[in-house]
Amino acid sequence: GNAEATKTRILAAAFAEFAAHGVAGARVDRIAAQAGCNKNLIYVYFSDKEQLFTTVLYAQLEHVHRTLPFAPDDVPGYATRIFEYATANPDVMRLLAWAGLERKTEGVVRRRPRFDEKVVAMRKLQADGSLGDLIPPQPLLTMATAIATAWSAANPFGSLLDPITAKNPSRLRSLVHAVVELLATANASDGDRASKAPKRRRAPQGAQ
Repeated sequence: GNAEATKTRILAAAFAEFAAHGVAGARVDRIAAQAGCNKNLIYVYFSDKEQLFTTVLYAQLEHVHRTLPFAPDDVPGYATRIFEYATANPDVMRLLAWAGLERKTEGVVRRRPRFDEKVVAMRKLQADGSLGDLIPPQPLLTMATAIATAWSAANPFGSLLDPITAKNPSRLRSLVHAVVELLATANASDGDRASKAPKRRRAPQGAQ
């Protein structure tokens, strides 16, 4: 009904406001003006600005989860989907960046179980020998995700990177190559590591 339509408008306006300004910088009166409703109505529906932010954040995290299916045996494919999503949805990445900067634990609480599910799935692959164990699943997945979001607002250096260049197909190829190499490192055997290890340089005379 009318109430649901109003809530939908408020959430859309709040998403844009929080993505642009974070929680501290967001203004409820601007959200109300954009949503075309009375400011007091926002407090009736969402109690306060923090609760409104949490509602917006949870909705976006659910959208991310639904849009980015994870297959533990195809981490490069998962990284590719993250890259494409981050490039297509800069405001979502800004919202996540603000949540991290402003230490909003709600996002961590909601994201942690999903992340842990992925880690468990990767541990199973390691247990049956399908994935090497040189790099544990948690940092492996974290690094793959970090590479995939390198050209987004979620990265502290994202604002320094050219967004047009990020959409170049060569950037995606570079990303996939980097994640494949990361997995190759995780899968490297002891023999491989020994053969690829840099040779020790002899210490100069008198440095011993």
